Amino acid sequence: MSGTTTAAALRRRAAGAGANRWVVLVVLCVSLLLVAVDATVLHVAVPAVTEDLKPGAVELLWIVDAYPLVCASLLILFGTLGDRVGRRRVLLLGYTLFGVASALAAFADDAHLLIVARALLGVGGAMIMPATLSILRQVFPDRRERALAIGIWSAVAAVGAAVGPLLGGFLLEHFWWGSVFLVNIPLMLVSLPVGRILLPESKGDSGGPWDVVGALTAAAGLFAVVLGVKRLGAGELGAATLLPLAAGVVLLVLFVRRQRRREHPLLDLRMFSRPAFSTSVGCIVLAMLALVGLELIAAQYLQLVLGLSPLETGLRLVPLTFAAMAAGLAGARMLRRFGPRRMVSLGFCLTAGAVVLLTAMGGDDNAPLLLGGFVLLGFGLETTLFGAYESMLSEAPQDQAGGAAAIGETSYQLGAGIGIALLGSVMNAAYAPGLSQVPGVPASASAAAAHSLGEAYEVAARLGGPAGEALRLAARHSFVHGLHVTLLVSAGLLLAGAAMALRLPRLMHCDPEETPSGPASAPSPAPSGSAPASGTTAEASPAQGLGSTPMRMPAQRESRGSGVKV
Repeated sequence: MSGTTTAAALRRRAAGAGANRWVVLVVLCVSLLLVAVDATVLHVAVPAVTEDLKPGAVELLWIVDAYPLVCASLLILFGTLGDRVGRRRVLLLGYTLFGVASALAAFADDAHLLIVARALLGVGGAMIMPATLSILRQVFPDRRERALAIGIWSAVAAVGAAVGPLLGGFLLEHFWWGSVFLVNIPLMLVSLPVGRILLPESKGDSGGPWDVVGALTAAAGLFAVVLGVKRLGAGELGAATLLPLAAGVVLLVLFVRRQRRREHPLLDLRMFSRPAFSTSVGCIVLAMLALVGLELIAAQYLQLVLGLSPLETGLRLVPLTFAAMAAGLAGARMLRRFGPRRMVSLGFCLTAGAVVLLTAMGGDDNAPLLLGGFVLLGFGLETTLFGAYESMLSEAPQDQAGGAAAIGETSYQLGAGIGIALLGSVMNAAYAPGLSQVPGVPASASAAAAHSLGEAYEVAARLGGPAGEALRLAARHSFVHGLHVTLLVSAGLLLAGAAMALRLPRLMHCDPEETPSGPASAPSPAPSGSAPASGTTAEASPAQGLGSTPMRMPAQRESRGSGVKV
């Protein structure tokens, strides 16, 4: 047996000691599914929460935003903490906190308690999300197997995002709104003991103290930036938006300077000097920027222009989710065949093509066009995200896996926030001018209608008569025009992402010590004076049959409603 084969087998066995690594993947996917569902399940419950708890406008905003804000700001903190104290330990603590916070949210009897519970859910989510990816990096040292595992992981994420609203709708039809949180508790009660038994513990380099000040600085900076970006997405440009943005940028700059000066930094920022890592992070931001902004606008188009119900809207978007699942499951094969550079570029180009195709949408329903566009959109975006995540995680040293996973998840959240802000601003700029001079409509009514299509319909209903109908038609026409402009801007950004992806490696590189030998592999000669390896056999890699393109082995390398303004 070759030394390479022996080393690969020993590393895989050590990484997955105590459990088959594919069983570990199932446990990690259940964790991810829970967090992904909880991120969207509340959306359909907002009307019921509003009716029961009577929150004010600001309180309602925090009920919805507390979870993503807290989660995004703490990803780096808990990702790097897991590298120091143990990733499984942080994950299990996240399970516990998630279950307790779910119970607190389910039985909250006032808005403030629900906000606190949602914030605690965000803390639990920030513990769980980077831990799942970093443990995955640990138990799948062979990159080909890891690519398959990440494909399954990303497909589960797509399922969770789609299942959230559907599960929430089902529960609300049969139970009270708190049931959307209560459903988490049985899963946590199962995940805790199973995770404790099956998941292997792993740590990174524990040299030097953990930078508590740096972790808190990063958390505060990210919280302020994400808060500011969310306010921009809502169309608010006042001091309450600009001050958090400015403070967040200053804190993040201070964080970066602190990390560069420290002998044992919280994050090894030298990872960003690697083109594959920094490019992958940029691709994640651009992909999410396009996805979230387009989904928001598409949902409003389907409901307000085509007149579909929320359930019909959700069903129209289901093909996008299934296409994303298919891309995730086929991702490992595509990565081996095309390599990171062509795969991510192809994903961006497919998405840009889908966006251009969707510019044919008009005021009338065209179901075949929407089906084709959404399928192409889902497949292209998931192809991009898969290739970018896999390249980013594989490029990071194993002892920095938690920090790298946290950077990827933070990029995902920031891209989503920036997408809503940027594409929403483009939409507003293209939509509002069409309502400035509608015959028979007062200027004050036109100004109010220019805020959003939903508000335009409300103003038109109050006006009534020919003026109301004229305003309604003008608003629909302006919205479709704004949608086309936004889609073209998005296509340009996606093509810029395709150009950025050209900095990624052309081939899927695998470390020689991580790659199992195939049947035709020649044995590696034993070093002079050493005994040949014996008594150890390489485990078969399920990913070996995923493609036939040969991979170059380098000599050496370091080890994701109408009331919303548009």
